[in-house]
Amino acid sequence: MIKISPSVLASDFSALGAEAERMEKSGADYLHLDVMDGRFVPNITFGAPIIGAIRGKTSLVFDVHLMIDEPLKYISDFKKAGADIITFHIESSSPAGETVDAILKSGCKAGISVKPATPVEEVFPYLDKLSMVLVMTVEPGFGGQSFMHETMKKIKTLRSEIQRRGLEVDIQVDGGINAETVKIAADAGANVFVAGSAVFGAKDSAAVISQLRELAQQAAK
Repeated sequence: MIKISPSVLASDFSALGAEAERMEKSGADYLHLDVMDGRFVPNITFGAPIIGAIRGKTSLVFDVHLMIDEPLKYISDFKKAGADIITFHIESSSPAGETVDAILKSGCKAGISVKPATPVEEVFPYLDKLSMVLVMTVEPGFGGQSFMHETMKKIKTLRSEIQRRGLEVDIQVDGGINAETVKIAADAGANVFVAGSAVFGAKDSAAVISQLRELAQQAAK
């Protein structure tokens, strides 16, 4: 199933609650929340308290992407804040298997993300326990970057492995998603699309979300 997950990174930070409500009314499936610690990536965004403050404003699935160095330490905090899906980076310093188990034990769905230079095969040992794999199509840490076409090979490889095992694991892409790149990513096998400025920067966000979903569905056939 095609899902659209608007990235709060591109929203108006002075009105996060209202922005979350706007995305729900616009037909988003998830709300993508990028948590950055200034260590794992060279930027800082927000943490569990901010996510908790937004939680009461929308019933959207909270798709929390931890771009932090030690995600294992904070799983319970993000669960309490209202996370539904917690995705962490395979490149972080926390043991991957232990972190996946902690996420599942908390009651959240687990996801693992890979940076553009990381072989996607690194997530294969954990696929049986995952609900989602996030393939970064830009270098993590900043919004507004250009889509890296070379990452599509990893999506194809990952989709093939998921199908080979008979699993139901979503493939999410994050970075430079718009009306053109969503088709490329969907054709490669992705089905969950993080869109930032393309959605939040639009006058009619509902129309953009609908367009992205339709274009992805057409490309995925």
